[in-house]
Amino acid sequence: MEKTKIILDCDPGHDDAVAIMLAAREPSLELLGVSVVAGNQTLENTQRNARNVLQWLGANIPVYAGCDRPMVRDKVIAADIHGSTGLDGPVFPPLTKKLEPEHAVQFLIRSLLESEGDITVVTTGPMTNLAMAMRLEPRITEKIRRIVLMGGSFTNGNVTPAAEFNIIADAEAASVCFRSGRPITMVGLDVTRKALCYPEIVERMGRIGNRASNLFVALMGHFCKTQKQVFGWEGGPLHDPVTIAYLIDPEVLVTKPMNVQIDIRSTQSYGRTNCDYYGYQKLPPTADVAVDIDVARFWDIVETGLRRYSEA
Repeated sequence: MEKTKIILDCDPGHDDAVAIMLAAREPSLELLGVSVVAGNQTLENTQRNARNVLQWLGANIPVYAGCDRPMVRDKVIAADIHGSTGLDGPVFPPLTKKLEPEHAVQFLIRSLLESEGDITVVTTGPMTNLAMAMRLEPRITEKIRRIVLMGGSFTNGNVTPAAEFNIIADAEAASVCFRSGRPITMVGLDVTRKALCYPEIVERMGRIGNRASNLFVALMGHFCKTQKQVFGWEGGPLHDPVTIAYLIDPEVLVTKPMNVQIDIRSTQSYGRTNCDYYGYQKLPPTADVAVDIDVARFWDIVETGLRRYSEA
């Protein structure tokens, strides 16, 4: 079986951490590296969180720190959801996994230029690193096989009525990526809000009883609590791992081609992913937008991914 080569660009973040878990040991994927951006927390925190998760899992995947702020706007973080560290809840042992000296933007450029156009870039945080790489070295754009992002919504946001966090955190970067001409799969709040991690899901994963499942339970203890405090849900929506689940099994999502444009001009709706669901504008599609998810199938993928860490 030919593996799908991916780079995971993220801002861990509890749900990013679960995405890392699924990607690091999935036999159908080859995770070339984890590039990190500021988003859910500062870059100092997010790069440390990525290293802590990979060290905990025993995964020999390099981590590259990238941009510590958006391209244009002021920096925003999501401490109300992810806590002061960005990964509140688990207690990790002393960190020995080293950060790679190469900047994440340079890592993206080098990896893509050296590739044969076979790398999929998965972004589960603000798209700053990828957009900066495109601006610094435009030749990489045609080398991207596909961009799969968690971000946006064709309905409502989660920071403002219009905008989802990963997009509003750096809408200019998202605009660069959506105007790149590369194939894009947008996994937005419309589907990820259906992947709610109810207590019975946490119990189900906890019964696996390995290092990955123990970390999952510790992560969800904090994440589900803050999601209930902020949004009133009994289970936290596990946004970011849906991207990896889609790469493992595309049947987990229903997608619809749409013309998507990022609002970077208005005040009230800055960061909105304007998705022409009905094709009113007669413009060519720019993204395959996820419109539904097989929730049971998703949780089966998560369980299978966690169980892989029980293997020798």
